[in-house]
Amino acid sequence: MESFLLQATIYLGAAVIAVPLAARLGLGSVLGYLLAGIVIGPVAGLVGTESQDIQHFAEFGVVMMLFLIGLELEPRALWDMRKRLIGLGGLQVVLTMLAVMGVSMALGYDWGTSLAVGMIFALSSTAIVLQTLTEKKLMQTGGGRSTFSVLLTQDIAVIPMLALLPLLATPVFLTLAPDGSLHRASQDTHDTHGAISLVDGLPGWGVTLVTLGAVIAIILAGIFLIRPLFRYIHHARLREMYTALALLLVVSIAVLMGMVGLSPALGTFLAGVVLANSEFRHELESDLEPFKGLLLGLFFITVGAGINFDLLFGDPFYILALTFGVMTIKGIILYGLGRLFKLKGKDQWLFTLGLAQAGEFGFVLISFSSQQGVLNDGLAGQLLLVIALSMLITPLLFILYDLLSRQMVDADTPEHDEVNEQGTVIIAGIGRFGQIVNRLVQSAGFKTVIIDSNLQTVQMMRKFGFRGFFGDPTRPDLLSAAGFDDARVLVVAIDDKASATKLVAYARKARPDLHIVARARDRVHVYELYDAGANDIVREMFDSSLRAGRYALENLGLTEFEAAEAEQTFYHHDRAAMRELAELWKPGVPVADLPDYVARSRELNNDLETALAARQQANENKKS
Repeated sequence: MESFLLQATIYLGAAVIAVPLAARLGLGSVLGYLLAGIVIGPVAGLVGTESQDIQHFAEFGVVMMLFLIGLELEPRALWDMRKRLIGLGGLQVVLTMLAVMGVSMALGYDWGTSLAVGMIFALSSTAIVLQTLTEKKLMQTGGGRSTFSVLLTQDIAVIPMLALLPLLATPVFLTLAPDGSLHRASQDTHDTHGAISLVDGLPGWGVTLVTLGAVIAIILAGIFLIRPLFRYIHHARLREMYTALALLLVVSIAVLMGMVGLSPALGTFLAGVVLANSEFRHELESDLEPFKGLLLGLFFITVGAGINFDLLFGDPFYILALTFGVMTIKGIILYGLGRLFKLKGKDQWLFTLGLAQAGEFGFVLISFSSQQGVLNDGLAGQLLLVIALSMLITPLLFILYDLLSRQMVDADTPEHDEVNEQGTVIIAGIGRFGQIVNRLVQSAGFKTVIIDSNLQTVQMMRKFGFRGFFGDPTRPDLLSAAGFDDARVLVVAIDDKASATKLVAYARKARPDLHIVARARDRVHVYELYDAGANDIVREMFDSSLRAGRYALENLGLTEFEAAEAEQTFYHHDRAAMRELAELWKPGVPVADLPDYVARSRELNNDLETALAARQQANENKKS
């Protein structure tokens, strides 16, 4: 027991040190876990024989991951994405699997082993790619959406892969007795830890009936049993009971699947899909997410610790050739599919380079294939090393994408509209903020010209009868065509802070007499716009926050007049303070690092509190 705890301490300590460091370096948490495992395993040799026990424990994180993936996949959302999932994602999985299978057979492996290798390398790293797309704000691009669709298809494809892998070992590991019952030969060589089986000794038709019965039981329980259970737990008013029930669901489903000879991941994924529309979905996600993250982290550490670097150093050219060969095959297929589905420019390269690596589910398939006897230990070790190396190379591929994207323009970006109208007011940006400004100004009888770089927003406006032009509002030629030389007011409502500041600076330089109204994202952005020359600056959340504060004061006992008076006092004081603090602000320096700014800000805040207290006391004196 003490030895197991020591090993667990080493694993957790390595994770706590390595993962934050990897995140700071932009490598991602999965690579951090892998590197931590490499350090405590092949490098330092700190893991012992108990690592196998920890790995069995950590593999349960994969089961939880698939349950949570199922919770995210509402049947209606899957139906809406069917073209990309079945077309783009399905073709990627099938073509990559067949291509790698063909190369593997050419290298001398039998068809069953080659098919398993093809399935393993058909998958990409969901954890690394999604995290990188989110960090780089690429998820909403055409390439990002296509990449996400393929990753989702791959996650779903893991389920039939796990179900298919045991069949590849049928000639050796499954035997049919004369009475028609099935016997699993692997039970003699693989310890089942005393697990109870519901299918051993049954005839083939009996195994089928029991297996189908288990699947139907999970579906019916998800529909009819989970809601009453959660309501029963809710009356206990104990937060930990929700967590206990969430764990009970996953563990019991995994046990049932194991008893009928199916993958636990298959059952939990199915249960997750059934519960995707449940009102308790978010409760389940929040309860299981920490356990899933920790157990998956331990799983990746055990994978890193188990990588046989003797294979790499023994024949580095062969292993590296395999790694780059797999990534090249996947890249060629991805590039071809991208062209087939009309991806161009940056989107094409993001799609190709982003999915070229192997993924973490490959570790799961390798482990499962080894247990089923589909892969021998030597080949499994080589495949583990190839997956790990491809994942380590992935950050370099995204750096390559960044370099390529700077040198090209999105080929699928529509041409900007020709602006053929001029108005008294030019509105740059027509999101939620700009729309209200436009409606108010137009309703007062003034002509506006709208320019926005979001084509979907412009098209939506046109459906509601508002004319707008698609284009970059920071371009001088578009501004000029919109009547910039004669306009009286420019409203800057662009989402991007840097673009908004750039537009204000240009407009002030080109038209010193122009009145500029600009939207600011935050306090520092106010100072930037003030420095650039804006006349009126509106913080996007300021007025709505004041109104919410006034409502709160009214419900705390103040009259409507007193609450409105406090609101106006705060409004005028804050605007005056902003102008004064803007003179103390310095570009590029955090406000917390400006001593004069901090000191004056504290003084102004004290003045505000004094003014509000004095006004409140005056109101109370009037009442008395």
